[in-house]
Amino acid sequence: MRRAWLLICLATLSGSLAAQSISVAAAADLNFALNELAQKFQTSSGTRVTLSFGASGNLFSQIQAGAPFDIFFSADEEYPRKLVSAGALDADSVRIYAVGHLVLWVPNSVPLDPNSLQMPLLARPEIARIAIANPQHAPYGRAAMAALEHYGLKDKLSGKLVFGESVSQAAQFVQSGNAQAGLIALSLARSPAMVNAGKYWEIPQDAYPELRQAVGITSRSSNKKAAQTFLDFVSSTEGAATLRKYGLTPPTHP
Repeated sequence: MRRAWLLICLATLSGSLAAQSISVAAAADLNFALNELAQKFQTSSGTRVTLSFGASGNLFSQIQAGAPFDIFFSADEEYPRKLVSAGALDADSVRIYAVGHLVLWVPNSVPLDPNSLQMPLLARPEIARIAIANPQHAPYGRAAMAALEHYGLKDKLSGKLVFGESVSQAAQFVQSGNAQAGLIALSLARSPAMVNAGKYWEIPQDAYPELRQAVGITSRSSNKKAAQTFLDFVSSTEGAATLRKYGLTPPTHP
């Protein structure tokens, strides 16, 4: 009898601890914004948030394969829709949490001003390599390719392109000097690591498809209540203000 009571107590305790932790798969452009939000949420709620960042397409594949995430923040809305169709994401939890923006960023070591030169800067001889995210896995990579095509530069600059596995790796390439320019997320250009290390020009939104970034709770999540609470916090006035600080603007319509 005592053994049975002990097992019940342990099971109850285990369930309680599990409810205090959620695992989040997040697009690489959220590296700084979501870390800040997770810390605020942990402090106020006591719920631990474990963040895993990567290209949205790679995270999509991991969730399809059964990775034990509770929440998926994508850099687009296509991957979450596909997961809903596959039964891997709860349809009623999916929402657009922000709109992302693409920028042309150059390090301070490159004596060119992206705000005056804009996209023609990329064709200058001083620019030997241009870093972008891999368009096969990353929505920001697809947006970068669309912008190059919009300005008639896609074929002309194809030999200069170097691909990061995610937009954050593309940002690292150009920040480190392995590329002289990059087409990256505004949220990374505004990060503490990059804000004073270079200059950027925000590419007009009509040059690429709108980056409507969606989030949802996975169907296999065992902590859906805590996951929903975190999503509500990200969508709150405080959460939206943090996202906006990094250039992730509210959607014009859900």
